Amino acid sequence: MNQSNDTPKASQTDNAPAKKAGKGALARKLLILLLFLLILLGALGGGLWIIWQEKIVKALAAPGPSMQVQTFTVAPGTGARAIAEQLGAKKLISDPLLFRIKVRLADEGVTLKAGEYKIAAHASINDIFDKLQSGKIVQHAVTVPEGRTVREIVEILRQSEVLSGDITVVPDEGILLPETYAVTRGASRTGLLSRMQADMGKVLDQAWAGRDKNLPLANKQDMLILASIVEKETGIDGERARVAAVFVNRLRRPMRLESDPTILYGLNGGRPLGRGLRRSEIDRKTAWNTYQIDGLPPTPICSPGRDAILAVAHPAQTKDLYFVADGNGGHVFASSYRAHLRNVAQWRKIERQRKRAKR
Repeated sequence: MNQSNDTPKASQTDNAPAKKAGKGALARKLLILLLFLLILLGALGGGLWIIWQEKIVKALAAPGPSMQVQTFTVAPGTGARAIAEQLGAKKLISDPLLFRIKVRLADEGVTLKAGEYKIAAHASINDIFDKLQSGKIVQHAVTVPEGRTVREIVEILRQSEVLSGDITVVPDEGILLPETYAVTRGASRTGLLSRMQADMGKVLDQAWAGRDKNLPLANKQDMLILASIVEKETGIDGERARVAAVFVNRLRRPMRLESDPTILYGLNGGRPLGRGLRRSEIDRKTAWNTYQIDGLPPTPICSPGRDAILAVAHPAQTKDLYFVADGNGGHVFASSYRAHLRNVAQWRKIERQRKRAKR
């Protein structure tokens, strides 16, 4: 007969809590280890990032490779990548990637502006970036001297290498203010003509509004015409107001202006003859020959400068009616015809002496 075993057998389910507890402890250890590794990697990565960032900052501020001042042009619509490559090609920067990183690090509102820039020798990437986003582009001087005719002015603009576009319509004579104008490369020639005309309008408005009282001039156009004659008669600052006074006094008489430059303008548009005027040319009647017509010619004979316009607006207070060259680049003035004839005789004497000296 078999005897029963009173000792209870262990159930497999009795060890589950212990196993679960062991697994939980292991998971916690692995989690702590993972967190530690993450912290370690984060610290290592942060350190590397700081080191990398410091190197980038230094590289962006380092002097560039260019040994001299250079001109760099950003064409409209050019992106940062293309600009970086162009800077590298011109040896203005050593690494185009660094310039692109600089652009990425910049504020979203910052843009690189099209135009022509002057880059200093050894300019850093920071320097170049600041220059290109500032919009401080190179200004070129286009100089139009006083006393040029409109066709001469148009030719000056056509010969300028910094201007662009053609001039299809030649403006009226005298309406362009001669000055030195600051322009950017590629500025249009017609745009500059419009600017010159607007500036002349402002100068005429101001001069006319502040003119002396009782001038024998009907309007601003008369003032411009007379100023153009004064401009052609003398280029000496101290003489303009006195030359203007001679013509103003003659208009009041009335006397014909008898200005040689008006003869020349009527003959060929003001181009120099390379010789003195002949008697036949003085006697030839044209619309501009003030030896043959009364009063002012119908148009200006050149573009006068500010000083000539102001001289007409404020002529010297004299009784002079005549002037002639003094042999030293200026003129001698007279209020009577007899005194003028003596001055002319003296000028003829100087001319004869100079001719003898050339033989």
